[in-house]
Amino acid sequence: MRLFKLLSILLSLCCGYVVGKECTNIPTQLSSHTFRYELLTSNNDTWKQEMFSHYHLIPTDDSAWSNLLPRKMLKEEDEHKWSMMYRKLKSSDEFNQQGGFLKEVLLQDVRLDPGSKHGQAQQTNLEYLLMLNVDSLVWSFRKTAGLPTPGEPYKGWEDPNCELRGHFVGHYMSASAQMWASTNNYTLQRKMSAVVSALSECQNKMGTGYLSAFPSEQFDRFEAIKPVWAPYYTIHKILAGLLDQHILANNKQALRMATWMVDYFYNRVQNVIAEYSIERHWLSLNEETGGMNDILYRLYTVTKNPKHLLIAHLFDKPCFLGVLAMKADDISGFHANTHIPIVIGSQMRYEITGESLYREIGTFFMDIVNSSHAYPTGGTSVDEFWSNPKRLASTLKSENEESCTTYNMLKVSRHLFRWTKEMAYADYYERALTNGVLSIQRGTEPGVMIYMLPHGRGVSKARSVHSWGKQFESFWCCYGTGIESFSKLGDSIYFEEVGNVPGIYVIQYISSSLNWKSGHILLNQKVEPAVSWDSHLRVTFTILSKEKGPGVTSTLHFRIPFWTYSSSAKAVLNGQDLSLPPPGNFLSTPPQNWSPGDELTLELPMDLRTETIKDDRPEYASLQAIFYGPYLLAGLTSGDWDIKKDSSLSLSDWITPIPAAYNSHLISLSQQFTDSKVLVLTNSNLSITMDELPMPGTDSSVHATFRIILKDSDPSEFSIPDQIIGKSVMLEPLDFPGMVLTHQGMDKGLTIAESGDENGIFRFVAGLDGNDGTVSLESASQESCFVYGSSSLMLKCNPGSSDNEFKKAATFVVRDGISKYHPISFVAKGMKRNFLLAPLFSLMDESYTVYFNIQP
Repeated sequence: MRLFKLLSILLSLCCGYVVGKECTNIPTQLSSHTFRYELLTSNNDTWKQEMFSHYHLIPTDDSAWSNLLPRKMLKEEDEHKWSMMYRKLKSSDEFNQQGGFLKEVLLQDVRLDPGSKHGQAQQTNLEYLLMLNVDSLVWSFRKTAGLPTPGEPYKGWEDPNCELRGHFVGHYMSASAQMWASTNNYTLQRKMSAVVSALSECQNKMGTGYLSAFPSEQFDRFEAIKPVWAPYYTIHKILAGLLDQHILANNKQALRMATWMVDYFYNRVQNVIAEYSIERHWLSLNEETGGMNDILYRLYTVTKNPKHLLIAHLFDKPCFLGVLAMKADDISGFHANTHIPIVIGSQMRYEITGESLYREIGTFFMDIVNSSHAYPTGGTSVDEFWSNPKRLASTLKSENEESCTTYNMLKVSRHLFRWTKEMAYADYYERALTNGVLSIQRGTEPGVMIYMLPHGRGVSKARSVHSWGKQFESFWCCYGTGIESFSKLGDSIYFEEVGNVPGIYVIQYISSSLNWKSGHILLNQKVEPAVSWDSHLRVTFTILSKEKGPGVTSTLHFRIPFWTYSSSAKAVLNGQDLSLPPPGNFLSTPPQNWSPGDELTLELPMDLRTETIKDDRPEYASLQAIFYGPYLLAGLTSGDWDIKKDSSLSLSDWITPIPAAYNSHLISLSQQFTDSKVLVLTNSNLSITMDELPMPGTDSSVHATFRIILKDSDPSEFSIPDQIIGKSVMLEPLDFPGMVLTHQGMDKGLTIAESGDENGIFRFVAGLDGNDGTVSLESASQESCFVYGSSSLMLKCNPGSSDNEFKKAATFVVRDGISKYHPISFVAKGMKRNFLLAPLFSLMDESYTVYFNIQP
């Protein structure tokens, strides 16, 4: 009887109509994961009571409700009776499923080039997954199940007192399954299998199908509309991890565990609706539920169990999807990462049922995010929420672009591309992957990632509410999506088209190989690393081998991205030039039976361009981001962002590439202060000091790096340090191109000023201390006067041959520059100073801006 009632209620929603109601998702601070964690770990009970007093607002809360903007709800008009829909639910064959979608290429069939940027990011992530301890991961699950708890629990969001504990373990199962498919690392396989087995023991011990790191009491509070932190969010991650373990690692035990869990939660939802109402269930969904609809639709595609489809429908949040169905850009104020997964779930609904409304919802959602709420990386959100549409200039700060949102927006675009083959979605995927995802790792340090990606002036990834995470103490939501992102970097390079003439769509230019089994070929893609001094992206595709069996006639389709241009683009197949379509289209080869040794090369010119911030107020039209091909360039600066541009000049007139040779001209000058302390010559706010030797990737390392500019010699004529003795040089700070170290006269501090004055020219001479390998800097304008000092530096004349203290203080060791130019580096001419530009993904702790105030 309860099942009948549940079906009746649900089907009236699916194919009848719903009485319009306000969306009760209230955008309070409690929606923010950051705020919720701080609140729940606080000892301030008064603060907690105040915040939770407005936990869920309903229409009877007149005083609060009257201040909310009305939010319309979805109505679905359909003439079918519920019995007809029930037959559809019982048999997926009766769904109006859409055909013609591109097929996903299995991760198992793609291998990244380990030497590529993407291959290195994948390896860094693999090392982190291998570092994590099984007993620590499952500690709280065992505690909840009443099992022994060997080892120590992790901290942060996996701490035994955190209400969201267990979410990262779900992500770990997904990430490890994806990484296993991507690398076949058997050590990781044993570790992930041990996690699944341990969780199975917990589930069996409890005996109801329930499985989580926290007790089911949290769901009692959830259903009673009492304060609790997103229990279904964690359940979504666990279910997704188990399903990925089944699909990608062939773990049948994981599938049994997932279906048993869903049986448990199906009964809980059924009880709420039967004992209260469907409205009560919708009201409870105002607490974040992750991608519950998405994972349940995915599970249905495996099991074909209509119960899984029913409960998936019940997690389609009508009050949010209704906003999108009405095609209203009314998402401002919503917690972004609560709602993007709901859209992803609705996309899965479309793929299963063929209901075109949900295709339109996904398409409209992508359009409004991209047109009104997206930063140049493709990321979205400020302080975890969507701001007002086309008002991004007011949001620039350190807490932009929650990393989870980028992870999920990539899923939205991936679905849309598979449905449509539209280039805009492939271009978006490249933008967000290259500039958003690749920017959240701290170099090659395993397990060091960020929560937010700052977009303000003079910001740094190291300076935000969260800063860089810690390997065993953070475990934020963005750590979970981060380990997944870097485990599945190969999942959207290639897509397969089936038909009489099958084909492969290549939408990402990433060095990799594809074992295309149905096409009977092994395709290798080699991308030459992009550099600023050669404005072409060069890619070579080679057929390395051919599977045994009859030949298959097929076509290869190559994306010609929007950022290139036709005039000097080139495609050559086995020595024959191909005609290239305009940017924004696919180059399709003639159908043919491919043979080993077949080769296609692409040369795609990359140009500099600017993109204006998504803000329709005229006073902010000058805020622009600078791109080179697909790469977002950040300017190294602590706050300056002004550029004066002559409208008659092209971008290449005021943005110029850093030549390849310049890295060999970078130096740092150090002094051994004590046996254990080394000081380096440093530009400190345009004054020159001696500071402690810094770590690479920091502001201090940038400020301690200078480029040697030979005064009267060809730069190719010298190497450092062997051939600089006796040369007249200028020292240009790495992040202040066009300026040089300058003295201001005897016994006065050194500074940084524009080049051109003789006070900025120095001769490198053998170190006054007489030791091998040391140098001293003699002023070219004042003979026998040297750069001198142990804290603040000045110009001082040599008092005599017996003054050893002076000799020591005027002697330096020449080191390789602590910081380096990235191969994609440029100099942009600014209003008061010039800027060094480098890809955002290359930066670690350095201060930067991604927008410039470019005035005509």
